[in-house]
Amino acid sequence: MNHPLQGLLVLEFCQYLSGPSASLRLADLGARVIKIENPKGGDGCRRLAIKNLWVDDNSLLFHTINRNKESFTANLKSPEDVAVVHQLIQKADVLIHNFRPGVMEKIGLDYAAAQQLNPRLVYAEISGYGTEGPWKDKPGQDLLLQAMSGLAHTTGNADDPPVPFGLAIADILCGAQLVQGVLAALIRRHKTGTGARIELSMLESLLDFQFELLTTYYASGQLPQRSALSNGHTLLGAPYGLHATADGYLAVAMVPLQKLAEVLESEALQAFSQEEAFRRRDDIKRTLAAHLKQRPSAFWMEKFRAADLWAVEVLDWQQLAEHAGFLALDMVQTLQAAGRDIRTTRCPIRFNGHTLTSDRPAPALGGDRDRILQELNTPPN
Repeated sequence: MNHPLQGLLVLEFCQYLSGPSASLRLADLGARVIKIENPKGGDGCRRLAIKNLWVDDNSLLFHTINRNKESFTANLKSPEDVAVVHQLIQKADVLIHNFRPGVMEKIGLDYAAAQQLNPRLVYAEISGYGTEGPWKDKPGQDLLLQAMSGLAHTTGNADDPPVPFGLAIADILCGAQLVQGVLAALIRRHKTGTGARIELSMLESLLDFQFELLTTYYASGQLPQRSALSNGHTLLGAPYGLHATADGYLAVAMVPLQKLAEVLESEALQAFSQEEAFRRRDDIKRTLAAHLKQRPSAFWMEKFRAADLWAVEVLDWQQLAEHAGFLALDMVQTLQAAGRDIRTTRCPIRFNGHTLTSDRPAPALGGDRDRILQELNTPPN
């Protein structure tokens, strides 16, 4: 199968997750991605181990987010190496970086300089907090951004402290949105012949992520309030949330209260009207909690399924991996690096009925430098 972005060249000047996750998706779609790395250590993610898991001298996390790429080492303070990078920029379709504001300007690889080298280039950059304003030089780290964006106040119950997402949501979300911008710019270039500059910040991605909450806040002037228990969404009424049963948890979404009371055979729930679903959501959820704890999850799920109501059991990763629904998706692919297998997720996109997979592992630091120099007819230095 010909991948949709086959023939495109992407240069990645990125570290850690946000930019590399964007170029990973472009690589999955068929683009050739060359990581430009400092010869002294390369991408810092090579040394950022999750749960102290390593593959060769690099972290498992690095291998996960940088599969299907090439590595070219360049000292961006060296005129000779910068001259080679200029040659690559002249051949590239897309350049992605996630350095702090001002870094690319200092080394002469900012948008204006790159555009002079290649007017058709799509130049895409990620910052933590934008390129202007009092926050622009703050470290663009995911947990810090969740804290400053208000996102940590959306999870957990009313009496809980701020609760962050259990993953790097700002990095991954911003990377996905960068891909959207890059693809739009490539379509525009196809029509007009000119490149573009795409700018995103992780903070703006998290603010966009919370559009419901911010729009409601601006309209009402009131802060969103987490429900006292089983909070699932600050703006939705009962029974929306996660609820404990006798042996596990159920997620219950938008379900009419009277229908819920009927299906669960709860006289106590029948006392509440649909109009009270938000105003009295804590009372309703306490009543529901007391009822659900009397029986195991399977008992309640049989009733929910029979009535076609929106509820599911809450799965952990082991339960998920063994479930027929997960297996049917065929979401796992296997890479081989340093003589060992690495099982990871594949690109979630299907193209013309085909899944997009690649067994190519992450590159060794500078592992493709000599071959790329040969392509440029440039002798090694």
